[in-house]
Amino acid sequence: MSRIIVIGLIVAIALASGAILVLNQADRARSELPVLGTVGEFTLTDQDGRPFTRDDLLGKLSVVEFFFTSCRGPCPTMNGYIAVLYRAFAPAENVQFVSFSVDPGTDSVAALKAYADGFGVDDRRWLFLTGPIDTIAHVCEGYFMLPADDLPGAHSTRFALVDGEGQIRAYYSGVDEASVKVLRSHLRQLLDDAS
Repeated sequence: MSRIIVIGLIVAIALASGAILVLNQADRARSELPVLGTVGEFTLTDQDGRPFTRDDLLGKLSVVEFFFTSCRGPCPTMNGYIAVLYRAFAPAENVQFVSFSVDPGTDSVAALKAYADGFGVDDRRWLFLTGPIDTIAHVCEGYFMLPADDLPGAHSTRFALVDGEGQIRAYYSGVDEASVKVLRSHLRQLLDDAS
């Protein structure tokens, strides 16, 4: 009888170990985000009048959006979600939010500064960028593969997640709470992977 119990325990331990291995592999596969593209070189100006380049994306996880300050459509919703993420990831120094204005004729450095102040941005973790429209359109279409045909009105409402190597890892709807929750989860996964 004791021999049957020992064999049963050995079989149970082997099955449990196999199940744990399979579950760990499934979790790992779910957490791996593909590389969808790479952000190339650009130079724009942030809300403090400082230059911002591709190099400023390196070494950080970045959530990127395209918006404009006078938007009466989706932009307030999008930036409302980013404001929530901005506060949620306040302790994470290597997480930043980058908002490219698609209306540089209106969104001067001073206008972006006032807009940032309205969201309580008082550090370098949420950057609002402006510059020549052809540069912004090139970044939008050429690097992020998002439409830039009829800016500012027809800008994309998608957020992009960029890793510390300047690689685009995923896109999310910036106007859908469930999609933003997935973004939040992916940010945490990439932070955990980096530590």
